[in-house]
Amino acid sequence: MSIRLTKETAGNYCPQDIELERVLAHMRSHSSAVIAFSGGADSSVVAALAKRAFGDATVAVTVDNGALHHGEVEHAAAIANEIGIHHIVITLNPLTVLEVKQNDPERCYYCKKLVFGALRDLADELHFTAVMDGTNASDLNGYRPGLKALRELGVVSPLLDLTKDEVRMVARRLGLSNADAPSAACLFTSFPYGTIITGERIERLREAERALKAIGIAQVKIRDHNHFARIEVDREEAGKVLTHSSAITDKLLELGFTYVTLDLQWLRSGSMDIALISARQEPTNER
Repeated sequence: MSIRLTKETAGNYCPQDIELERVLAHMRSHSSAVIAFSGGADSSVVAALAKRAFGDATVAVTVDNGALHHGEVEHAAAIANEIGIHHIVITLNPLTVLEVKQNDPERCYYCKKLVFGALRDLADELHFTAVMDGTNASDLNGYRPGLKALRELGVVSPLLDLTKDEVRMVARRLGLSNADAPSAACLFTSFPYGTIITGERIERLREAERALKAIGIAQVKIRDHNHFARIEVDREEAGKVLTHSSAITDKLLELGFTYVTLDLQWLRSGSMDIALISARQEPTNER
């Protein structure tokens, strides 16, 4: 895909063009790049601009960490093909890292350290000058221990001055088909901190989410509280869950859950972080 203005906006210069050119100028302070590529809107904007900035001196890399949702690797490959950037997939197993397997509160730091360390090694092998990712300004608002790993490894985040909404506007300006695609955190985020994560439990969640999507629920997150499955969907999708409650319950019980619940706070990012953040904010009784 060549970088272009969409048919609706061609000839109509807008603020997103200024943002686009500013990000491009930042990226061009490097001469080549490995892009951490999930196929989401953020990494797709970086990949599309990297293709424009560096030509063939860039590659989009999807890291299959064993905790991706069903079809994510194939989706990333399709988006990379749309952009016209060379795409490769590498496989890593973060569960070999004790802090990841035990779901330490700093799990994301250790996972990112492994993943981006591998991308850094690949960049060195290819003689590329930078590793880039799609972290944006909105990512700085939540609990994100993985950002420390990015800083330590010198990862370049060209979208840091843009909010998620602004990134989506730039993606539309570029004509990317996934500009409005929902964000999807990996399945490691579906377990309470301190829970032992196994490949079998991850696969159980993957199959559970597939079952809900099969009945027409577009966005769903299932949190694994040991015997409890806590289903998060958008409020607008609650009716579908209730309509198909028997089939959903049967499937999740078949997968090994004992109880199936619907979260009335609905689908949201970082729900597993709430207890951790609250505990850290509680005043101590020290005198």
